[in-house]
Amino acid sequence: MSIQGSGTRPQDTAPEPDGGVQSAAELPADLQDERLIASRGISGAVSAFTARLRSGDLGSVPVVIGLIIIWAVFQIANSSFLSSRNLVNLTLQTTSVGVIALGIVLVLLLGEIDLSVGSVSGFAAAVVGVTFVNKGWPLVVSLLIGIALGVLVGLFYGLLYTRFGVPSFVITLAGLLGFLGLQLLVLGKDGTINLPYDSALVGFATRSFLSPAVAYGLVVVVVAVYTLTRLQSRKARLAAGLSAAPTSFIAVQAAGLAVVLLVPVAILNGDRGVSSMFLLFLALVVVADFAVRRTRWGRSVFAVGGNVEAARRAGINVRAIYLSVFAACSTFAALGGILAAARLVAVGQASGSTDTNLNAIASAVIGGTSLFGGRGSAYSALLGALVIMSISNGLALLSLDSSVRYIVTAGVLLIAVTIDSLSRRSRQAHGRA
Repeated sequence: MSIQGSGTRPQDTAPEPDGGVQSAAELPADLQDERLIASRGISGAVSAFTARLRSGDLGSVPVVIGLIIIWAVFQIANSSFLSSRNLVNLTLQTTSVGVIALGIVLVLLLGEIDLSVGSVSGFAAAVVGVTFVNKGWPLVVSLLIGIALGVLVGLFYGLLYTRFGVPSFVITLAGLLGFLGLQLLVLGKDGTINLPYDSALVGFATRSFLSPAVAYGLVVVVVAVYTLTRLQSRKARLAAGLSAAPTSFIAVQAAGLAVVLLVPVAILNGDRGVSSMFLLFLALVVVADFAVRRTRWGRSVFAVGGNVEAARRAGINVRAIYLSVFAACSTFAALGGILAAARLVAVGQASGSTDTNLNAIASAVIGGTSLFGGRGSAYSALLGALVIMSISNGLALLSLDSSVRYIVTAGVLLIAVTIDSLSRRSRQAHGRA
């Protein structure tokens, strides 16, 4: 693909193995973008960004625009929507769904699906509730058992998939029913277990918030680490004779990150502040993003999701990738279910049921993860969960029936999948697929 309006400049060329010169139009898309930024800084970044949009590589742009529209509509309808108090509540509501959606993102990167995350989350929460409250086991032991169950469930799914070739849709559909039954069996006749309000688990989910000083200090640390990491990467690239973004561009990115972090922190500090539980979710997103984009395992996940046979021939242990991803998905589901129970201070027969599956899968897809595999980001879980829970929260403020929420969510999901399909076709036509 050629970048319109860029022309052919000396820095837009690269030596070929035979000593010739390769034009910018012949370079891979990522290298074209990299060289534009290195040669022209901010203007080059803008050119690369618009070129990606024209080719259908939309990234998170549609979901960000959608989130802004949703917030604007609900703020007009109810002036309390963007208040500090409601946004703190929104972060608390988003956390458990977002954690579960994080696992869905990983599975979708492989082009597979897990329909049982709701049942697994409810089952894990039920086990924690019964062992901690009814059996009197130490909280740490109960939590470890609940999370370990998630790991075992995912490994079981992966084993069925890799050993016997059973489709993930069928495996996890059976898991949805099976683990729902186990959840009801574990809870027994009472059906509901109230978690002690003074327990550390409930306190973490409902009463633990960062002080304003700590929250602002954390923002400074994050921006500083980001800036230093980018500068170190630039230095290493220059030392290797590679193109690198100018320091002015890195400074603009760091300033943008600071604004993106400081504004919401300031708003949340207007009420109770940043929730420790939400901070845990953000940390999981960052760790998952690093694992997916910066590790050999993550590159293998993208390779398998893009073309499993090519990945196998390239020497990737495809079986291990499937096992690890299914295990990670179920583990995130178990953790999300435990956090949801802690926020609600109870676990019952309805835990993990109703719309948990819908919200988690819709969050991953709406956030920008492709259903076709090989494309997505851990941040899709964050953005998608914010969209889904903003709709739920906003409609609740307007006192509208839950039927409206399902209809609106279905419409947003349909739009997201349609955009994904259209952008995929456009990327294929422009050689970016």
